[in-house]
Amino acid sequence: MHMFSKSELEVFSRTFEDQGYLIFKNVVPKDQLAQLKQRIFDEFEESSRSGSLFSGGGQISGHLNCFPGSGSRFAYEALEERGVLEVIKQVYPKPMALRVSSNFNMPNSVAQHYHMDGVFAEDFMIANVAVIDTDLVNGAIDVLPRTHQRFYEFWRYAAERLYKRTTRLPLDAGDVLVRTSRLWHRGMPNKSASPRPMLAFTFGEKVAPKGDPFAINGGKINFDPNWFKPTVLGRLREKTFVTAPITYSAYRFVRSLASPKGYDS
Repeated sequence: MHMFSKSELEVFSRTFEDQGYLIFKNVVPKDQLAQLKQRIFDEFEESSRSGSLFSGGGQISGHLNCFPGSGSRFAYEALEERGVLEVIKQVYPKPMALRVSSNFNMPNSVAQHYHMDGVFAEDFMIANVAVIDTDLVNGAIDVLPRTHQRFYEFWRYAAERLYKRTTRLPLDAGDVLVRTSRLWHRGMPNKSASPRPMLAFTFGEKVAPKGDPFAINGGKINFDPNWFKPTVLGRLREKTFVTAPITYSAYRFVRSLASPKGYDS
């Protein structure tokens, strides 16, 4: 197992405290990620062909959630072997209950709104693993450094023009982005012809499952809605978001003037 020195851990802590994220290069084996990618792609095609996939729920905007199955355990083991989990424990000294998921960014997706994951008062850690090379074409994540340091109501975010901190983070397959849930970020458009999957291991999230987190859904790959519900109203809202995103921004602005709702994102 790779061990970082005390001085290296101190540097990681200072950098994380300042910007809200860290990047580790070439952590997870690329050959195993390539096999996982193909399994995810095959499952998506089969779900689409069979009609078992929900309608809406992120398919219109192009961003889906995905449980990557028990076959993704190797990636978590690589985080442990290469010392990334040690760093996470250094910067996040809280209970580390694990949840396993991934983002499936489809071709012709649209940019999400900047947001936190969860709520500010209940922070957790995320380790994103690039399953394939991720660049400005196929939807490299956009983060706003230092927005994790305090709670921003949406009106304050807009007034202080925090979106000007936009920072795209291209990653090679096997690279790991460690970030706090409090960091404002957004998924970006995938302008390529192929989906862009990215693993997400969360630590300390309240909805983390009990027992083996790789065994949910019988350990099988499964797709879930992202942001929008797969209902008539949910699809209407998603279509409105895609065609007129400014309306959702206006809604968030007005809502934030009334109440932060317990540090909601």
